[in-house]
Amino acid sequence: MATTADIRNGMCLDIDGQYYFITEFLHVKPGKGAAFVRTKMKNVVTGRTLERTFNAGVKIEEVRIERRRHGLQLHEQRNLRTDFHQQGLHQWC
Repeated sequence: MATTADIRNGMCLDIDGQYYFITEFLHVKPGKGAAFVRTKMKNVVTGRTLERTFNAGVKIEEVRIERRRHGLQLHEQRNLRTDFHQQGLHQWC
């Protein structure tokens, strides 16, 4: 668990069961009242942007996501291409 003091751009959070990357954040200390953090986040799956404000010191759930390049081996590519042609999806490739 992290707190709002640990927020950084590119950090991934679990909010309501969905994963979001932080694209922007701003730590605000008003003259009157408690500090807070404004964030703009992008949903990992849908790409939807969410703006959310957290009170300072609130615990948030950080998620570690690894990005990897995946490739198909030659025999897998041939089978995939054959499947596309059999299903009539070759015009989309």
